[in-house]
Amino acid sequence: MRLSLEILNGMDQIDFTEALGWIFEYSPWVAERVWMKRPFASISELHQTMVNEVNKAAFDEKLALLRAHPDLAARVKMAEASVKEQTGAGLDQLTKDEREEFLSLNKAYTTKFHFPFILAVRNHTKETILAKMKERLDHSQEAEFKEALEQVYQIAYFRLQDFIAS
Repeated sequence: MRLSLEILNGMDQIDFTEALGWIFEYSPWVAERVWMKRPFASISELHQTMVNEVNKAAFDEKLALLRAHPDLAARVKMAEASVKEQTGAGLDQLTKDEREEFLSLNKAYTTKFHFPFILAVRNHTKETILAKMKERLDHSQEAEFKEALEQVYQIAYFRLQDFIAS
């Protein structure tokens, strides 16, 4: 179900948080905190307000947000939006060898950075995702933390575009 900004702007905090709490993976606190900044004139304004809220959050909250994301190509329970996004990139149709490579890279990445590899997979293929994983393993902790948040912001924007009727 898609909602309009007009409907979202008119919601109380509980309904607003329930409607948008999934936009940032298992982190409804983002929607809860931006509710008081309504009304939003556009998806872009809502998104930027949400991004600003995450940027203001404590390091531990940001880390928890990153850790709420599932490993790519993992066979674990994940949010419906993540399932759709990963399916769209073909991660549900990996060969045994491809799955093993993803799992190995996920493990190496998580061991190094202490949060899962995050990529806005829309417009990516399994090949480009693997290339990004390998490339980003060479990043510093600081650079990768920043990149992971940027990817979370892109994922959230895609989700808002899909959810809010314009």
